[in-house]
Amino acid sequence: MISVWLDTNVLIRFVTRDSSEQSRRVLALMRRAERGEVLLRLATIVVAEAVWVLGSVYAFDRAQIANALRAFILADGVAAEDREIVADALRLMQDQNVAYVDAYLAALASDRREPIASFDTGFRRLGVEMYAMSGMQS
Repeated sequence: MISVWLDTNVLIRFVTRDSSEQSRRVLALMRRAERGEVLLRLATIVVAEAVWVLGSVYAFDRAQIANALRAFILADGVAAEDREIVADALRLMQDQNVAYVDAYLAALASDRREPIASFDTGFRRLGVEMYAMSGMQS
């Protein structure tokens, strides 16, 4: 079986279906992956870019983005880097109405049981431990 890395535009065509020819080709590729003919690899940075494009260019809301991308990364034949962390980040983004990057960092820190150093107190509502930076000398 061949493994191929997906670019963001493939993910965008899958979600938006705004180009009939390219969307048709993406769906054909997905069918091949489901049959085990090809393994579709997805980098975490591609997911982040897709979230940004879908929100800023296509004006999808966070729930639409999270649902569509979760369906993609959990599909048969897709090997997403940090699959469970990305799925959790998409859930946090949707449920807590936070930026994807913050949600991803919170999911990653929680998974690794490590704190986050940030001036953004919003992380507390994401259920992560904060690293106390008060009184530190530079």
